[in-house]
Amino acid sequence: MEEVGRRLVARGHQVRVYCRGEAEVGPEYLGMELVHLPAMRKKSLETLSHTGLSVRHLLAHRTDVALVFNAANAPFLPLLRARRIPVATHVDGLEWKRAKWGGNGRRYYRGAEALSVRWSDALIADAQGIADYYTQEFAAPTELIAYGAPLLTGLGSDRLAEQGLVAGGYHLVVARFEPENHVAEIVEGYVASAARLPLVVVGSAPYADDYTARITGLADDRVRLLGGIWDQELLDQLYANSLTYLHGHSVGGTNPSLLRAIGAGAPTIAFDVSFNREVLGEAGQFFADPAGVAVAVDQAEADPAAAAVRGKALQARAADYDWDDVAARYERLCQRLADREFPRRRPSGRRRDETAGALR
Repeated sequence: MEEVGRRLVARGHQVRVYCRGEAEVGPEYLGMELVHLPAMRKKSLETLSHTGLSVRHLLAHRTDVALVFNAANAPFLPLLRARRIPVATHVDGLEWKRAKWGGNGRRYYRGAEALSVRWSDALIADAQGIADYYTQEFAAPTELIAYGAPLLTGLGSDRLAEQGLVAGGYHLVVARFEPENHVAEIVEGYVASAARLPLVVVGSAPYADDYTARITGLADDRVRLLGGIWDQELLDQLYANSLTYLHGHSVGGTNPSLLRAIGAGAPTIAFDVSFNREVLGEAGQFFADPAGVAVAVDQAEADPAAAAVRGKALQARAADYDWDDVAARYERLCQRLADREFPRRRPSGRRRDETAGALR
């Protein structure tokens, strides 16, 4: 929202952003109006409680167009439609595949996908694989708008000393600690390798104590668990100076962390799914299990020059993910919605192969 919103403001639009939790800045940021609202600190209710308050505020402070992020918020869409506020839903990834959700959570997300299809005036997919999923499951059209990748050049390496690291002297993971991000498999594969350089793991997650304990239990003395890092300058230098960046995300569509890594020229080894192949192309390396991680890490240490070449090729690919283009696509979509140029009849929301009560 920072990247898209500030560009829309620069083009003359008014932008309001609903923010979760206590205000860390004032009521305006980069020309955008910020509305801070609370949320219930419980995994199953945090998103929905905040969205409910946001929608209540929006109904009293009408806008020309609403952008809703995450299909989980679909139950609130009829309220926007009743007020004739055109709405586009960014459906995000395949949330029902996330291991943190049990049977009820998975059923909820599956149902929310269907409601998003039925009640949104437009759907936004951030990866071709997500667009294909909604075509195959619902025969529903989507607007394909990925994220932008910052081109991070000339970053230097002076901040690495704070963590006892040197340029080209470590492997890197940056991820929330969730099973579908495969942090445990990366750590397991690295530990099985002959790697001499440390594995630096940046990340954590609320509601994930058991998974965090599993990662800690797999690690040996070469693995350095740094927790969450919110210092963007330090994080960018970690990306830019890594021998390899290991990316395990598998269900979330185009991933901003992956784009930031290739924008920094990090030689990337990614979990083998269509979303990651779409971003990395032939310049990426891929793994499907811990054994694949071990092989890739050992290869990188045996031939760091080849890894650096892959990193340069990936940085060139990052230029295809341009924030100015992303913002222009959002602007064109919002203008069409404001002009009510969207189908009056939406897809039904029924899955093409739906069976009563079945959960695939």
